[in-house]
Amino acid sequence: MDYKSLSQKAIDAKKLSMPTYSKFRIGAALLTEGDKLYLGGNIESSSYSLTICAERTAVFKAISEGERKFKAIAIASDAENFISPCGACRQVMSDLCGDIDVIMLNSKGEQKIEKMSALLPYAFSDKDLK
Repeated sequence: MDYKSLSQKAIDAKKLSMPTYSKFRIGAALLTEGDKLYLGGNIESSSYSLTICAERTAVFKAISEGERKFKAIAIASDAENFISPCGACRQVMSDLCGDIDVIMLNSKGEQKIEKMSALLPYAFSDKDLK
């Protein structure tokens, strides 16, 4: 799957979101090494700390289905600026997905692509636990 198609899937995934309080829809599309796709939307709880982001929804869905190798993730919202993963999502993606391409989209559908390592340059990892 090319990144334009993956980006469109992230835009479509915004329909999966449930932003009850913020009204800020985010969609994510995670692509595996085997070209399987996992979609996620942000899901909000009235206890905000229990809210889950679209990126982590997609990653956890993939991991729970047995996936372990990933190529890229696309992230879309309705914002005019490029949407970037929050710190918690960066850590989870770094830990579970590796140094994948992160495709950030703005509301015009324009792309900005960064490696995960560029978004979290000094990531805490399993190597730090030894």
